[in-house]
Amino acid sequence: LAQRLGVEARILPMSDDPVRTRVRTRDGWLTFQEYFVREKALPEPLEVAYAGAETARPAPGVLEAIGEADLVVVCPSNPVTSVGPILAVAPVADGLAAARARVVAVSPIVGEAAVSGPAAALMKARGLPVSPLGVAAAYAPWLDALLIDARDAPLAPALARAHVTAVVAEILMTDRAREVALARRVLEAA
Repeated sequence: LAQRLGVEARILPMSDDPVRTRVRTRDGWLTFQEYFVREKALPEPLEVAYAGAETARPAPGVLEAIGEADLVVVCPSNPVTSVGPILAVAPVADGLAAARARVVAVSPIVGEAAVSGPAAALMKARGLPVSPLGVAAAYAPWLDALLIDARDAPLAPALARAHVTAVVAEILMTDRAREVALARRVLEAA
């Protein structure tokens, strides 16, 4: 697939073992697809779990790739349903914590709202504040720098107390020029 799309980077899954995100609502447990697609993310999520994560092993090459990386970038994805399952595989999270590379993330939260999708409600269900502080908490202890929107600049001192460098940037990628500018800011933050 990567070759067909012209992607030159090596792409590795976190694990070859199944890890399933499940969401508990008032009506019981749902798979993430049931919650997001069938229910349109409308029921209030009360809890999020990663079934299978406790026994999942990192895919071949994952820990080596983290250990050899010059930079680790966490894109502005949902910290609960996109990044959370990866971190739930303990050896992967441990590998990030031990990495020699700087780890830079882009916040998917601006103000107290998700840029897209149900991240805000899911962060609440995980007990995380819906703000860049919650993103930093989700990625502790391995996050070095977090790119945040100018509206969140007042949170920089609190992020610093959490040992995370706040980098104020235009993080909303509304056109190609902003995408390129954000990529440059990520590299500068490294």
